[in-house]
This record gives sequence, C-alpha cells and structure tokens, in this order.
Amino acid sequence: MPRWAWSRTWRQNISKQDPIRVLVADDQPHILEAVELLLRPQGMHVDCVRSPQLLLEALGQCDFDVLLIDLNYTRDTTSGQEGLDLLARIQEFDSRLPVIVMTAWGNINLAVESIKRGARDFIQKPWENERLLSLIRVHAELHQALRRARQLELENRLLRAEGMPEFIAGAPSMQPVLELIGQVGPSDANVLITGEHGTGKEIVAKLLHAASPRARMALVAVNAGGLPEGTFESEIFGHVKGAFTDARMDRIGRFELANGGTLFLDEIANVPLRQQAKLLRVIETGELERVGSSQTRRVDVRILSATNALLHDEAKAGNFREDLLFRINTVEIHLPALRDRREDIPLLAMHFLGRSRSRYRKQVTGFSAAAMQQMMQYAWPGNVRELEHTVERAVLLCRGEEIEPANLAIAATRSSATSFENMSIDEVEALLVRKVLRRCDGNITQAAEALGLSRAALYRRIEKYGL
Repeated sequence: MPRWAWSRTWRQNISKQDPIRVLVADDQPHILEAVELLLRPQGMHVDCVRSPQLLLEALGQCDFDVLLIDLNYTRDTTSGQEGLDLLARIQEFDSRLPVIVMTAWGNINLAVESIKRGARDFIQKPWENERLLSLIRVHAELHQALRRARQLELENRLLRAEGMPEFIAGAPSMQPVLELIGQVGPSDANVLITGEHGTGKEIVAKLLHAASPRARMALVAVNAGGLPEGTFESEIFGHVKGAFTDARMDRIGRFELANGGTLFLDEIANVPLRQQAKLLRVIETGELERVGSSQTRRVDVRILSATNALLHDEAKAGNFREDLLFRINTVEIHLPALRDRREDIPLLAMHFLGRSRSRYRKQVTGFSAAAMQQMMQYAWPGNVRELEHTVERAVLLCRGEEIEPANLAIAATRSSATSFENMSIDEVEALLVRKVLRRCDGNITQAAEALGLSRAALYRRIEKYGL
C-alpha cells in the first residue's frame, strides 16, 4: 500500500472537530445538575461523578478534553486536601489533561495552591455561567488542538522514517489500532501486542519504535520463546569469556544491544517460568549481569512484546508470571484477524501482487472478479501472512494478465459474517471499486493504482456500474 493511503485516512480521522467532552466531579447533586444544564445545550458531552474514586475510574474508561473538579467531597470538610490529592492522581494519569477546580468564595489561597500543583484554572462558587463556559471552551479546544498536533507529528515521523514497513489499515476494526499507535508510540510505555499468527505484530512493533524518541537507536528483535533454555541467559543478557565451555570471548546480550532503543520480545508466552523471573528483574530495575560476571550493568530499554496466547489466562493457570505480565502490559494493542477486517483484503492483495510482480518479473496486472470474490470469502486462518504467500504463489503460477481462482489454490469458505454471500461477481466488483474510490477521495489515479488497473480500465468500470 502506498503511504498516502494511511496518511490520508489518518488525516481524516484527526481533522474532525470532536464535541468537547467534560468530566465533572462534585459531591453535591445540585452542582452536577447545574453544570449539566449549562453545558449540554452547548453541544458538550458531560459525565458526572460524585467522588474522587469514581472520577479516576471514569478516566480509565474514556478520553476527556477537560475536567471540572471540586476540592472537597466529605461533609463538613473545607481543607481542600481531598481535591489536592485527586489533582496529584490526575497528574500521574495524564499531566496534559486540563483541570479546572471549583472552590467556594473566600478559598482563593486554596485555588492558588491547586494551580501550583497542576490545575490550569479555577472558578468560584457560585460561578458566572459565561465565565465557566469560556474557561471550559478555551482549555478543551487547546487540549484538542495539541492532541491533533501530536498525532500529526507522529504521522509525519512515521512517513519520514526510512525502511518503514507498509501498513494497510483502512478497515473500521483497525481504527482502534491506529489510534493506540498514535497515543502510545511517542511514549516510553511498554506495549504488549496480541493477535493470531500472521496478523502483523512485528510491523506494529516497528511502527511504535519509529514513532518514539528512540527511533534513531536500535530496534532489537528476538524470538524469546524460541531460545533454548540452556542459552537463554547468554542470548538475552550476554556472557563473559570462560563463563562456560564454549564461551571463548565476551558476548553482548540483546538487552545491551538495545540500550537506548527498543527490545522486541516475540512469542513471550513461551519463555520458561525460570527465565521469566530473570526477565522481570531486568525490566523492573534496568540492571543485569552477563553470565559469568559479577559486574552489574545498567540498560535503558523500552520493551515491546508480542504473543498469540491469552496471557491473562496463562497467568491464572500459573504458566506465566502475573507480575511480569503487569510490567510488559502497560498498554495492550490487539490486532484483529484478517477475517475481521475483510475491507483491507483487496488493498493488501494488490500490495503483495505488486511486490511479487517486481520480484519475479511477471506481467500480472490484477485479479479477476472471481479470484477477488474467492479471497473475500476465504477464512484466512494464517491471516495477512497467508494472504501474502498465497498471492506470491499465484503470481508465479499465473500465465495471463489476471490471477484466476485456480492460481490461488484456496478453498473459498462462505461465512455468515460476510456480506458477499448472495452477491454476483459484478456486484462484488462494483462494491470493491466504490470502496476504493471512497478511500481515495475520488482520485482516479490513486484508486487505479490500488486496484491494479489502468486509468482507462477503471473509467470503464465506473461507467459500467454507474459510479
């Protein structure tokens, strides 16, 4: 897929002016009701809670543009300590989230203290409606603008990065993946990438690394579950000369190779329990010793992990350390199976066709409607990797200009989940052309390239189907 496809989709997502979402915390129902009555007619989404604990829970469930919080929540309490403590917790959660504190008249010193601790502004009770509306709009719109700017910077960094993998993600089920990459990519957070075999977990790891401040440093990938237990420590932590029979020289381990950069631990669910404890220590402390050495070395590494296993279930069964799971799972990105993102199959297939056509110097221009229909109906148990191998084989076997069903050598399995069951070949082709045209914003050149057609051939189909 050309990078413009992801770029345009991303820009469309972040250019939308979302309604302002406000989270209000106060123990008095009439205050919450008054705020709702003021803000909802202005088109704002308002969520109300009556305690600090409920506010923190709400933060974990939804994104907000601005918080409006009281400083006292217990009856007959006026110290404001509850609000200041809550403010500290909010700062730990997201220091960029704007907080406006509400305080009764005469508590200006307390309001000033809250500003020192991270609040963006304060308002006295009873408030002036216009002032409260103005404060919320100013801080919320600034927060939205900064968030859009950060996402644009991430996109630009991804598009500028050399050697970046192509990432085709236009299906609705992939939008949460794009959003999470945008949110956590620029951070140092450890990320667990989950999904079936062949869904593209390593590509997501490369995108996360490229989006981070560590992008100029190394991304070191290791199949952690494929290392023999006898050599695991040597491979991961390194060894010194003479540490064991075959240790003829010092060797740097993967953690040290990734120092300052990112370490990608693939198939982490297969790491033996005994080795999990050693992994945990390094991730927690940043300290390690090479095998055979007593010298402690410090490393600064971001950890990205991947697995097709259900680690939470493995932890409950005692097969995976729960404390290690917590360390590697600051954020989880789950990749849907290809059968759950069928909208991406045509573009993925054309991308792989273009790659194989160049590699094998074949004059294959595209897929027949029947072949495309077969691919859309197939379950793809091997996901994107299986699709790539299928297209490569089909290019090699194809003797004409278009790949036919016989070249694919797959058994199309009809699923109740697909909408193509009762459609004719022409209907499927018309739907595909319409989707690609919409994704390309009507750009004929880009749509023809994505479909593997000439401009003239695409125009003929547009005329044929009245598009």
